[in-house]
Amino acid sequence: MDYDVPPRQKRRRWCGVAAAMMLAPAVIAPPSAYLLAVMAALTLAVSILAWPTGRISLAQAAGGVALLSLAADVGYFGQPGLVILWYPFETVALLVLLERVVRHVPSPRVGIVAPLTGAAVILLPLRFTLHAPTAGLKESVFAALLALIPAACATGVGLYLRSLDNRRAYAVVLARREQRLEVARDLHDFVAHEVTGIVLEAQAAQVSEDAGPEEHRALLQRIEKAGLRALDSMDQTVTTLREADGRKWGEPPPTRLYGLADLPELVGRFSSMAAAEVALSLEDEVAGTLSREAEDTAYRVVLESLTNVRRHAPQAGRVQVFAGRTADRAVEVSVADNAGPGASAGTRQGGGTGLAGLGERVSALGGSLEAGPYENGWRVRCLLPAPAIR
Repeated sequence: MDYDVPPRQKRRRWCGVAAAMMLAPAVIAPPSAYLLAVMAALTLAVSILAWPTGRISLAQAAGGVALLSLAADVGYFGQPGLVILWYPFETVALLVLLERVVRHVPSPRVGIVAPLTGAAVILLPLRFTLHAPTAGLKESVFAALLALIPAACATGVGLYLRSLDNRRAYAVVLARREQRLEVARDLHDFVAHEVTGIVLEAQAAQVSEDAGPEEHRALLQRIEKAGLRALDSMDQTVTTLREADGRKWGEPPPTRLYGLADLPELVGRFSSMAAAEVALSLEDEVAGTLSREAEDTAYRVVLESLTNVRRHAPQAGRVQVFAGRTADRAVEVSVADNAGPGASAGTRQGGGTGLAGLGERVSALGGSLEAGPYENGWRVRCLLPAPAIR
């Protein structure tokens, strides 16, 4: 049984069998047939073997065989009838080799090796017509034109398979890029949110002079809970990365999707760690009207907006979170504060990609996202299309 034999070893076995079959008839043939037998055996071997083999690449092996075949066309002076015995096998091997070259040899070498291999296929009939007493120029041209048809077919098959390989490779690159972006979004949206709260709590504790033991204990408890939530988000992200190789191709990472129904818990956590008064206005039955991806995007808009309030508007006294229907039945999600037009932008350097990335996601869902001054503060407003409620 050959079930446990490696594929490369199987190919070597078939290569040996094919070469032996090509060389065997030369034993009883005239000496001039040795060149034909060796060329057929060599071409079959190169077309069957897996490349690269050692330091020899497919381009080098195919180019060398093509040059030797062209040289044999010119240098063979034996009996023309002997050519017919090995001609079909060498032709098929060259066609297979041409397809493999067109499909697998990288640019720009394919532009050299493929035409060379194709020329070996097209000019192979000249090995017979150049030496046959009844054949002349017309017969040689006609035979070369006939050989052009299978060569074009092999080239077409190779180009088609090469395009499929390129598309598959491009899709894998896009999938990996999307996975990296998803991980980056999770780190930014959830871990950064909790870490920002921890930093602000620590800063508040440093400037608070009248806080007693109970206040400090409550502060430490809030910091502990925020740290545990950040660790949970990190664990989920690491688990996603570790399980990436075990998922089927094209399967999205198993990240948790949040929604509008999770806003009360989010606002409650923000209220417990912020000095501002936070009010949530969540209309009845608005949760669940969007797709899962749109709901998750809306949740992340609120999360990013509240995180920005912590970072850039710590003096805000009131934050209003709204989620409901508009007059045209779209779903509106907004976060507004009253920090005033002169609110500090904060001292933290870097970042700034959260709303930009969310804007791209909202646009991809057919919605819009805008952020700017509003009344006596700042507002982030997101509109997402949703089917009408029946």
